Amino acid sequence: MKLNLKNPIIFFDLETTGVDISKDRIVEICYIKVFPNGNEVSRTMRINPGMPIPESASAVHGIKDEDVKDCPLFKEVAKEIANDFVGCDIAGFNSNRFDLPLLAEEFLRAQVDIDLTRHRAIDVQVIYHKLEQRTLSAAYKFYCGANLENAHSALADTRATYEILQAQLDHYPEILQNDIDFLSQYSAFNRNVDFAGRMVYDDAGNEIFNFGRYKGERVDAVLHRDPGYYAWMMNGDFPLNTKQVLTRIKLRDIKK
Repeated sequence: MKLNLKNPIIFFDLETTGVDISKDRIVEICYIKVFPNGNEVSRTMRINPGMPIPESASAVHGIKDEDVKDCPLFKEVAKEIANDFVGCDIAGFNSNRFDLPLLAEEFLRAQVDIDLTRHRAIDVQVIYHKLEQRTLSAAYKFYCGANLENAHSALADTRATYEILQAQLDHYPEILQNDIDFLSQYSAFNRNVDFAGRMVYDDAGNEIFNFGRYKGERVDAVLHRDPGYYAWMMNGDFPLNTKQVLTRIKLRDIKK
């Protein structure tokens, strides 16, 4: 089923040095930008991560240090990539828990001002796991009736994600709506305040901590009662996006 779009939507996939959102870096980004009229533009870009690529990561995606030694650093192409994302909805496979948070970290490190939380996000993996419980390759076989060639190539994975979402709309017409708002909400893993999910929204729309000794408590109340907790988080090994959101909440409450 062709997607019913009001805005362009970007399907994207990252290949990285590892799975730590705070510490690892992008080595390849691929995205397919689909316009409401059905036109598509695709782009694949190798990135020099500025750090050695572990053998364990190369074993997954096949990209080694020598493959990216002459490629640009992310900060050198960050504005160009951000411009492509402006005004677009976003989709990926396991993107809400990994690709999107890591991409946000890279933009913050590059000091590029783009707030990805303002973009509606669809995680095709969440839809798939809610309905079928499988991996990307199995999802492609199940929904598209073919084997996924070149799995863990960013372009192959990105194209497969786009095709799977269209097939999911055909497969579950009684459950899924061909509407970006619906798909974004349906594929949300949690009502995250920050991408890493250290803070989430409760049923009343309040930000609450989702980890540690203050789990389940309102963020603003904790910061007021225990000011040192803010300093502990800002000095801790938390993602930049988490620190950015925490600071935004703190400043908002100071203004109040």
